[in-house]
Amino acid sequence: MPFGKYKGTLLADLPSAYLDWFARQGFPKGELGRLLALMHEVDQAGGRPLLAPLRHGAPKSPAK
Repeated sequence: MPFGKYKGTLLADLPSAYLDWFARQGFPKGELGRLLALMHEVDQAGGRPLLAPLRHGAPKSPAK
């Protein structure tokens, strides 16, 4: 995430409540908004575990 409370956090690691907030308020324009909307859909469908194989080699998110 490039800004805000979760700056530096992988989009896949954003809390569900934060993604829900964006869904209610509106996602940002551009690629970031599209990726956040996609992550929201994945989260709502219970698909977070499917992202695990893609995380190999991804940098760790800072602890919050």
